[in-house]
Amino acid sequence: MAATASAGADERGRDPRDRLAREFGTYDTTMLVVSSVIGSGIFLTPAAIARLLPNPGLVLAAWIAGGLLSLAGALANAELGAMFPRAGGDYVYLREGWHPAAGFLVGWLSFFVIYAGTVASLAVAFGEAVAAHLGLGAPGVLVLAVAATVGTSAINYVGVRRGVQVNNLGGWLKLVGAALFVGAALVLGGGDAARLRPLVAGAAAAAPLSAFGLALSPVLFTYLGWNAPVYVASEIRDPERTLPRALFLGLGLCMLAYLALNAVYLYALPLSALAVEPDAGTAAATALFGAAAGRCVGFFVIGSILGTLHATILVGPRIAYAMALDGLFIGGASAVHPEYRTPHRAIVAQALAAMALLLVLRRFPSVLDYTTFAIVLATMADTAVLYRLRRRRPELHRPYRAWGYPWIPGLYLIANAGVAAAMLVGRPLECAIGLGVLLAGWPFYLWLRRSGRIS
Repeated sequence: MAATASAGADERGRDPRDRLAREFGTYDTTMLVVSSVIGSGIFLTPAAIARLLPNPGLVLAAWIAGGLLSLAGALANAELGAMFPRAGGDYVYLREGWHPAAGFLVGWLSFFVIYAGTVASLAVAFGEAVAAHLGLGAPGVLVLAVAATVGTSAINYVGVRRGVQVNNLGGWLKLVGAALFVGAALVLGGGDAARLRPLVAGAAAAAPLSAFGLALSPVLFTYLGWNAPVYVASEIRDPERTLPRALFLGLGLCMLAYLALNAVYLYALPLSALAVEPDAGTAAATALFGAAAGRCVGFFVIGSILGTLHATILVGPRIAYAMALDGLFIGGASAVHPEYRTPHRAIVAQALAAMALLLVLRRFPSVLDYTTFAIVLATMADTAVLYRLRRRRPELHRPYRAWGYPWIPGLYLIANAGVAAAMLVGRPLECAIGLGVLLAGWPFYLWLRRSGRIS
């Protein structure tokens, strides 16, 4: 029988079977958001957005809309995470708010699609970036992607504290690097401010609403990671206060960095040129400062991708770990390494799932849309369960209550439903694969139930 919030939890809401140590403070948790969010997307997705939205105002509006949507989701997750400070994130919320079956399916989706898919996306992006410098073809990209997955998994395998320190350094370097790039563009760059206009005039006629919704797919992918702390909540010190603060502070820093970088891209390149550049950061640096600067930004992109890959591999296994504590994941994923104190078997399971995806969905855009559609579904489920818990379990201790409830979460649900609809029309194959993986979880749940692991 799955544990509930009212029974089987310690005085801070943590599952007493959870043997992971509390390693994250406020700074660590905030940097986990930054390191998880700022990765390859801000450099590799602007071209797709520019093709869909041929207007500088619409491009910036898409990044603002994606940030605000993520913030709306963070409001709901802050309440849920502070209320259930356990490993597993949305798996726990759906299990507690609806039914163990709902928790299992969203946990299955989060582990096998969202996190394994994100690991695969980042690994492919890393492979493509390095292969471009070495002159390697598709086989070389695949080898590099697999090597990056195995290497970063190994780092996370041998210690949580070491992983936290790497994330802190990576997050700090990303913010400093973005600030230096933007500052240099303002002081030394040779771009054209006229490229940022018109911001408003003609924007409505430049692209249909469906194109704006479709453009939110890469934008939301680029913001992926803002909810990373909820999956490691049982490892956060004073999670009732630390988790909401870190969500909002980390996401706010990422929004500022994204808007500033996109403004520099538009300042450096004509929109038509941006629409065909596979790496907006390198192209903008080359246009503003020359080829040497472009190569430096290219190496920064590779490092940024690796940092986010590391953070993602740290977070994702906590889903399988939490499910295994309730008997809902096979292979002993609830095991904690006796020396390293990491969920080592769950880390191995995620690495294997990601490498399987690398063989099925090799192109970066394909993996991106496959992952983003699942993110939209999972975050909609999170927000919906907030309403149910407010109605059905008002007695639960809520250290943080979502600002703007019920209106802001409602707008978030509507907006994400629109994004999901646009993706179903524009990317039907990738969406169908995501839905197929979700439905594939049902027979496993029935098997676990019949085996007596759950009632």
